Amino acid sequence: MTEATIAHRVLEELRRCDRALDDDELAFRLGVSPRQSINQVCRGLERVGRLSRYVGPSGKIVNDLRRPNATTTAITDAPALVRAEDVESPSGDSREQRDAERAMLDLLSTRLGIALRPRRFALADGVRIEVDGADQQLSILVEAWAHHGPPKSAQKNKVLADVLKLLHVATTLPTRPRLMLCLCDSDAAHHFTSARSWAAHALRGFDIEVEVVELPADLKAAVLAAQRRQYR
Repeated sequence: MTEATIAHRVLEELRRCDRALDDDELAFRLGVSPRQSINQVCRGLERVGRLSRYVGPSGKIVNDLRRPNATTTAITDAPALVRAEDVESPSGDSREQRDAERAMLDLLSTRLGIALRPRRFALADGVRIEVDGADQQLSILVEAWAHHGPPKSAQKNKVLADVLKLLHVATTLPTRPRLMLCLCDSDAAHHFTSARSWAAHALRGFDIEVEVVELPADLKAAVLAAQRRQYR
């Protein structure tokens, strides 16, 4: 596995988790061995400005996408092992798209008449997992993806990974919740709803609901701009 591939997966996992993770947590979540590979890649990502590294509350160095200007014991002594031009932006890995996904959950909350908030679950063996939205009673679990236009192959896989997450979390709950994908564009949803694809067939078979909400014009424009940057 190349450093650029590991970097892509690190950024995607940090975006998906939406919290700081230390090198050991990332190595475990991504199945990367040796752990030093994660350490080297994260140092390189810090040097090119893609994440911040600092000493967290537990005393371990953590990696964080949410602190672009972190000043708390930043780790900057290592040479860059990942070049900026080698790091591919994961699908949806932009502040604009994350902001849009939060707005999408608010719109879906209004549509359903129930508050949806990010929810973290502690599974067996110390595994932790987070879904984009859940109600207080855990009767609904939601994953959101802010994208306009037909998805590319890797993006289809990203959405299907979100579906697998929902299905897995559902198996740990005493009562099966409603499982939903929240999208913001009918063209993006087509592959998972009405296309003659195995993905659409699988989602119907697993009773995954697909909800499409309309973003405000400014957020839609921001998402489209982010997509253009990622496709350059």
